[in-house]
Amino acid sequence: MNVNAVIRLHANDNVLIARQDLALGQPLPELGVRARAQVPAGHKIAACAIAKGEPVRKYDTVIGVADRDIAPGEHVHSHNLKLVDFYRDPAFCTDVRPIDYVPEAERATFQGFVRADGRVGTRNFIGILSSVNCSATVIRHIADHFTRERLAAYPNVDGVVAFAHGTGCGMSSPSEHFDLLRRTLAGYARHPNLAGVLIVGLGCERNQVASLVESQQLEPGSQLHTMVMQDTGGTRETIAAGIRAIESMLPAANAAQRQPVSASHLKIGLECGGSDGFSGITANPALGAAMDILVRHGGTAILSETPEIHGVEYMLTRRAVTPEVGQKLLDRLAWWERYTAGHNAQFNGVVGHGNQQGGLANIFEKSLGSAMKGGTTPLQAVYEYAEPIDKAGFVFMDSPGYDPVAVTGQIASGANLICFTTGRGSMFGSKPAPTIKLASNTPMYRRLADDMDINCGVIVDGELTVAEMGQRIFEHILRVASGDKTRSELLGLGDNEFVPWHMGIVS
Repeated sequence: MNVNAVIRLHANDNVLIARQDLALGQPLPELGVRARAQVPAGHKIAACAIAKGEPVRKYDTVIGVADRDIAPGEHVHSHNLKLVDFYRDPAFCTDVRPIDYVPEAERATFQGFVRADGRVGTRNFIGILSSVNCSATVIRHIADHFTRERLAAYPNVDGVVAFAHGTGCGMSSPSEHFDLLRRTLAGYARHPNLAGVLIVGLGCERNQVASLVESQQLEPGSQLHTMVMQDTGGTRETIAAGIRAIESMLPAANAAQRQPVSASHLKIGLECGGSDGFSGITANPALGAAMDILVRHGGTAILSETPEIHGVEYMLTRRAVTPEVGQKLLDRLAWWERYTAGHNAQFNGVVGHGNQQGGLANIFEKSLGSAMKGGTTPLQAVYEYAEPIDKAGFVFMDSPGYDPVAVTGQIASGANLICFTTGRGSMFGSKPAPTIKLASNTPMYRRLADDMDINCGVIVDGELTVAEMGQRIFEHILRVASGDKTRSELLGLGDNEFVPWHMGIVS
């Protein structure tokens, strides 16, 4: 990579990336031609003549075919790039490489909260879950009672947070959607970042509190309370009872103390939103480099957003530790193909307005960058949405590409910290697991510095390599896991980002 006006990502590519805005007629010494159009930063420009129907290659990967003849120096984007699906050999396990693990005694550490069962949290919240939308207002009122002043006597408690949602009734049960909702709620109820949990239901909903607890093998006790509004006496009585229940849990929650633990206890959810043409050059590969370091230290990296690996899934199946793991990933993609058939969904090629503006023409190009977040280590396992993650290393959890839904599933699966890359500037935060936001380019980072944690744009600026930035990200992760606040935490984000995947009918 260089600091010229355009960036060549691979010797075999027939498109280059504009490092900065290119003016019409601007000389491009690297190509020996002038720019034939205004080309925004992060967008593609033809490095040579590309005939109609010829594959367009970026990172030596086919992202589509030319929809017409394209001359050197032309802007290459959705107006002249056509998405064409084609067979990709999964070549199961062919790219599996041994992991050079750091000896346990030498592994990095962070200051975490060790729970009674040995799981480790990076935060220490008390959470309130609604079984149904009908109890959502009540749990928010209970959480709102616990202001900073009322929690002053409990300095080790990060807060009381309500996880309300819009379903739990009017749904098919039993069903895949019903099971998914319960799995999500249970994942939060047993999350290591929650020192205490209250579950509140209405009483007549399909997602009954008692059967939720029983089916998910939750164990009510001093730090897990349940109540039902119709039994407790209605709205006011339930709010009062909920406040008393939280007050009873606060002393034990406050008794938790941070202590040194191995980085092997970190489970990092990997997310991207508002991606641009620089995401696959800076933030995503740098995060992947950080995840390679984490895996070497025994930790877990969780890639998700299944529609955003469409077209590059073979990069993951070739790293699968067994053919069965690779096939499970292909099975989830086949499910998505059926699920989205006939719809203008991202899986079928249509990317968002911000992605288009940032230089990404279609889902294959977006997927090419998105998959880089997972690094290069072997794919150990594939999980369904919100399924508990029980293997260390690089894993995949099935989810939509929609940020709050994907992150909700990752946290329910056990992620105790989220790393979120963005090129356009997503304003996102999450609880109870904090979110670190990584900017793909320096102009956006400077413009939205109050929302961004790390500027990966320095890679394209020529100041750091991807590997150096990966090390910097890993060190930042350890600090945040130890209690340093992220920008989204300082802004108070995370109370409205609990969004379980709604995949079923409403009746």
